[in-house]
Amino acid sequence: MTDASLTPLTADQAEIQRTARAFARAELAPKAAELDRESRFDPALIGQLGELGFLGMLLPEEYDGLGMDSLTYLLALEEIAAADASAAVLMSVHNSLPTQMLLRYGSEEQRKRWLPPMARGEVLGAFALSEPDAGSDAAALRTQAVRDGDHWVLNGTKAWVTNGNCAGVILAMARTDTSESRRGGRGISAFIITPDLPGFHVSKKENKLGLRSSPTVQLTFDDLRVPADRLLGDEGMGFVYALQSLEHGRMGIAAQAVGIAQRALDLAIQYASERKQFGAPIHDFQGIQFKLADMACRVTAARALLHAAAMMKDRGESPGAYTSMAKLMASEAAMWVTTQAIQVFGGYGYTKDYEVERLFRDAKVTEIYEGTSEIQRIVIARSLRLPD
Repeated sequence: MTDASLTPLTADQAEIQRTARAFARAELAPKAAELDRESRFDPALIGQLGELGFLGMLLPEEYDGLGMDSLTYLLALEEIAAADASAAVLMSVHNSLPTQMLLRYGSEEQRKRWLPPMARGEVLGAFALSEPDAGSDAAALRTQAVRDGDHWVLNGTKAWVTNGNCAGVILAMARTDTSESRRGGRGISAFIITPDLPGFHVSKKENKLGLRSSPTVQLTFDDLRVPADRLLGDEGMGFVYALQSLEHGRMGIAAQAVGIAQRALDLAIQYASERKQFGAPIHDFQGIQFKLADMACRVTAARALLHAAAMMKDRGESPGAYTSMAKLMASEAAMWVTTQAIQVFGGYGYTKDYEVERLFRDAKVTEIYEGTSEIQRIVIARSLRLPD
């Protein structure tokens, strides 16, 4: 790859990056096109990522995790995304949302029960917040949870659940207080759901433009009986927990977008060097050179902003709107760079015989999920203040 991090890496970080790159090239890249074409998820991926420790990168060693910092995790995630963005979203969701929510807000009993098998890749995690009528306005969710003795009974439908049909642990949000004074995000609680519970159903599987080997499904809770000890943290605080976890999740999606964009740039450089028109490689033409230069600038800038946000978090500072900036810039860079890559390939780039077509499709959703570009701009705008 032609990637160039502006962040000096430690020996451990460089080693993790090399390990992720070698695995991605040897195990993921050769199968990515076939899995995408067949819209097929390979369950062996869970064990492979778990064996490398990539499903517990942000978890402490006491829970069988690697205890890595955010930057190291994002370096690995970018390498996975460059080979197969569908594999990257599995890794991102698992590391950023369910495991982090359990680590931050779960009881010690909950952490000991769920986190070690999740870190080892024995149990995959998922996150269920959105609903058919509650996307960007997630606080408008309608799934309800009613206490019944030593259980909660959940009814409702969850949409756009990544890993939802292959996860062993799902962190789901439901409204536990429906009173007028508790509308919106107030009164929403988080629950630890497992697919063995009565009333749990996997319904519609989405037929998507991109990330086709990553399963995205609807989940239906039909009088789903959840033991009371599966409530995560405090009752009524689930929406707050979800938003705080999504802040970290945005960095994962940004890393995915950077990986997609970097791969598209690499392929464009290679093709431009090999493709000849008018008796010369098209790389010699200034129009192509300028295009490649602009692509490289956007990829490098997106990566630099992402790494800056990650280092803020690793220093114990709140990155705040910088995670939204990183997600916004990286996702829009991925969409722009993959579009330009197809232009470099010309008609060939429009066919499924060439990888850039898949990268273009995979890039689009990074502008949508875990907060659309429009939502990120709202978050960023609200953070802006004049200096004192």
